[in-house]
Amino acid sequence: MSQSSLFNAGETLEPGSRAQVLVPYPLSRAYDYLVPQNMPVAAGDYVRVPLGKRDTIGVVWTTDAADAKVDPAKLKSVLQKFTFDPMPQVHRQFIEWVARYTMSDVGSVLKMSLSAPEALQPPKSVPVFTLTENIPVKLPASRQKIIDLLKDGIPRRAVDIARAAGCSAAVVRSMAAVGQLQTLAGAPPAPCEMLDIAENRLSFSPDQKNAADALQKLAAANQYAAVLLDGVTGSGKTEVYFEAIAEALRNGKQALILLPEISLSAQFLERFERRFGVQPALWHSEVPTAQRRVTWTGVAEGKTRVVVGARSALFLPFADLGLIVVDEEHDASYKQEEGVLYNARDMAIVRARLGSFPIVLVSATPSLETMVNVQQGKYTYLNLPSRHAGARMPDINVINLKVTPPERQKFIAPPLQKALHEVFEAKEQSLLFLNRRGYAPLTLCRTCGHRFQCPSCAAWLVEHKRHSRLQCHHCGFAQAVPRNCPSCQAEDSFAACGPGVERIQEEVQLLIPEARTFILASDVITSPGMISAAVHDIEDHKYDIIIGTQIIAKGHHFPSLTLVGVIDADLGLAGGDLRAGERTFQLLHQVSGRAGRAEKPGRVFIQTYMPEQTVIKALAKNDRDEFLAVEAREREKALMPPFGRLAALILSDPDENKLDVFCRTLAQKAPRYDDIRVLGPAPAPMGFLRGKHRRRFLVKAGKNLPIQKYLAEWLGNVKAPSSLQLKVDIDPQSFF
Repeated sequence: MSQSSLFNAGETLEPGSRAQVLVPYPLSRAYDYLVPQNMPVAAGDYVRVPLGKRDTIGVVWTTDAADAKVDPAKLKSVLQKFTFDPMPQVHRQFIEWVARYTMSDVGSVLKMSLSAPEALQPPKSVPVFTLTENIPVKLPASRQKIIDLLKDGIPRRAVDIARAAGCSAAVVRSMAAVGQLQTLAGAPPAPCEMLDIAENRLSFSPDQKNAADALQKLAAANQYAAVLLDGVTGSGKTEVYFEAIAEALRNGKQALILLPEISLSAQFLERFERRFGVQPALWHSEVPTAQRRVTWTGVAEGKTRVVVGARSALFLPFADLGLIVVDEEHDASYKQEEGVLYNARDMAIVRARLGSFPIVLVSATPSLETMVNVQQGKYTYLNLPSRHAGARMPDINVINLKVTPPERQKFIAPPLQKALHEVFEAKEQSLLFLNRRGYAPLTLCRTCGHRFQCPSCAAWLVEHKRHSRLQCHHCGFAQAVPRNCPSCQAEDSFAACGPGVERIQEEVQLLIPEARTFILASDVITSPGMISAAVHDIEDHKYDIIIGTQIIAKGHHFPSLTLVGVIDADLGLAGGDLRAGERTFQLLHQVSGRAGRAEKPGRVFIQTYMPEQTVIKALAKNDRDEFLAVEAREREKALMPPFGRLAALILSDPDENKLDVFCRTLAQKAPRYDDIRVLGPAPAPMGFLRGKHRRRFLVKAGKNLPIQKYLAEWLGNVKAPSSLQLKVDIDPQSFF
């Protein structure tokens, strides 16, 4: 399948000719089908075709049959062409680029774009409402808001009218019952279609205005540019890039905002609605199927103007995308670790380049890769050096736990205890951060030393005391806490080792019994609705002390929160992860940024056994740039990314002996080149996961070397056993 064949997008194939159709399965090429009578198709058309014993949806990928070798008599015909706008040519180019770069099957990448196949079917009718002529002169304020909203003539659902007018859907239906509104049957309206893109009404500081003006200029230019919007926590980065979104919309373009952990961003959605008058279209795993269908259709038809989504939103088939914003661009969750292994930030840059439009990378703690690209002149740099409205950065205090340890079996050191009391007495809020769910990471028997381990993973079971369960956070295995030790049968002999957030809450309740405490962790807050409610409760000061994991680290603004305590700053520095120091700095800097974001000053206490660590020293001095400079020197010396390239091979098999035999064979077949090193095989840090043993190879190469070409040469010489799974990870972000 040639790259050039993608450029015949306008050609229509007549009946009897051959179309190459790509289907969303792990296949490396498109298949040939015959075009039936009365069904001319063109490249990009969505079609239904037979595949084996079933039918499937696919996309006419090319109309180039010059090298076709299959006898037409053996070909099956296209069954149906959907009356839907074709997939844009640039999006098909993007799918092929991602497949080549990640060494994935192009059909697997297509599957991410066909994530709502039901959207191709005719939409089901829903009740929508418009104005009638029977409108009284005087109405209650709530009803008058509905009348004013519907004067634009656009039919809307009751739920959409109610949200925009600030009332209940029952008010809308009662107005229809008395003839003030007319009920029609229509297709569900596209989300985020009618936005208010008037000039921003916020008061910008000079730095904010300069950055907003620069972004607006780039958004209006309709050409590729990569921009880093770098700003301290609380500097108003979101409001600034909203102005770039508004400019793209004025030019008739669509916009995409990528966020990590999208379902945790209730405050972000409220800020968007305040600026644009409507909520954005959402795209993440928690969005209901019916809404995904409507959003996918709106995006593909160009009616939905702005999407806010997790990494998968990048593969929506936008009709006319004109701007991408990657918020928290440094966040590790942009890397997809299952299926097609890709980094959404990096692929978003490719999508912008292919589409000839700008991309804005946003962070208070940019990744080293991004900062190096800025220094090399590849990215434009915009900076917001101070907090909005005069708020200042919090004071940082490092607690050396070797000098000032907590009491035995406690985890909050005396200086932090004192600060918690002071903040509570001042009627302000505190946040205690520990990136560890549950009550304790390890439970063992005091009598015989038995440790509870997952039967399917090389991991200890985490105790969740509130549910009296032991759980594996890798595969989901769970069991009740037994009364007797399964090894020695001793009764009630279990000891919890180390703290999780539940144990910290227990300690806080003993320390300040009258304080209202709340845990904010992903196993406690399990839905977007719960997250939104929790954030509002914290804003309303219904809690005095919040104990949270990384989901509280960024994006939230709590005016009364003036104290942040980091329980274990050393937690992320264990192991040999290339980015352990960088990620620890980013996470703790973001957590620290929750303190003192309004007029009240903030304080941060960081508990550590290693105050001499570069990460801790940089946090204490609030010197991000010096930390990145040290990190860059170490990486450059070792020729590690971003100064070199890495690729990983991850092999897994239930049979450990078979796995090791194949790994030895694979190692022997590795091509030998002076400028490429192959490290391994070695057991993965998580050597046993979900019932499979795991081994890793690491390929290290120069920055400009075609590492995919090397891997293709290597892997093309071996055939793996059917039980063995081999995954290629280009630019690995984690090494678990």
